[in-house]
Amino acid sequence: MKITQVAAAVLLRPDGSFLLGQRAPDTFYPGYWEFPGGKVEPGETPRQALERELEEELGIRVLSAHPWIVREHRYEHAHVRLHFFRVGAWTGELRDHVHSALSWQVPGETSVAPMLPANGPVLKALDLPDFYAITQAAAIGPALQLAQLERALAAGLRLVQLREPGLAAAERGEFARAAVALCRAHGARVLINGDLELARAVAADGIHLPSRQLMALQDRSDFPGFRWVAASCHDRRELEQADRLGLDFAVLGPLARTVSHPERPGLGWDAFAALAQGLGLPVYALGGVGRDDLPTAWAAGAQGVAAIRAAWN
Repeated sequence: MKITQVAAAVLLRPDGSFLLGQRAPDTFYPGYWEFPGGKVEPGETPRQALERELEEELGIRVLSAHPWIVREHRYEHAHVRLHFFRVGAWTGELRDHVHSALSWQVPGETSVAPMLPANGPVLKALDLPDFYAITQAAAIGPALQLAQLERALAAGLRLVQLREPGLAAAERGEFARAAVALCRAHGARVLINGDLELARAVAADGIHLPSRQLMALQDRSDFPGFRWVAASCHDRRELEQADRLGLDFAVLGPLARTVSHPERPGLGWDAFAALAQGLGLPVYALGGVGRDDLPTAWAAGAQGVAAIRAAWN
């Protein structure tokens, strides 16, 4: 079956809410909800199709849009490849021309249904923040790390990875329990790096796999009970493995040389964009980056940035 290329828009307001449209009665899947967009016409790029479709469907002109994820789905009538863009700025007043209704939704609290099957998994990805903090308690001491974590959580941090292979088992367990309690109190998610037993013991939200564990993994179902499963990647082969297994997100790096690994040359943003292109899962950039790099990361197709030292400064 021929693959139909589709451009799909995730229109985002400053408060993080996103727009969905309900399909009209005279279309396939009438009454289902979807992200605005449409087919890529011959001679068009997905970005050009996005701009055209949003002007035709909603009467708006795109000012800022960043490539995000690409997902495929086989419907009874078509095999589609959806190129999702995060659209953060536009001009014009929204005036729907093709949908039965429009609705602004909050990530993690979608109140309309049913969703088109191809679009459903995107809702979970929208629940991810743009910053992923990684702990360094072994380097600075658990007490100081917990104090820094509490300050960062109070300032809005919502996704944390506990990565502490340098701590002894007992101390690592004590630190993890305290960190999970802090994250719970602030409504943040916490993933444990590599240690499945510890993740279960402290009731973490998920597991973050080092690349060696990722490449040995056969099935995501090896981690029952965890809503979030992520992985560290360094090349396209590892990213494709994470995508094939249906992991929730990946971290790709190092983007630049880091203090911890000065011998590793950084990928740079062009290489990052090329490696992350066309994947069905969000990808964070890691290594020598911080919050100031977010606009550049988005332009390269990243979900956001992940950081160790910059997370706690």
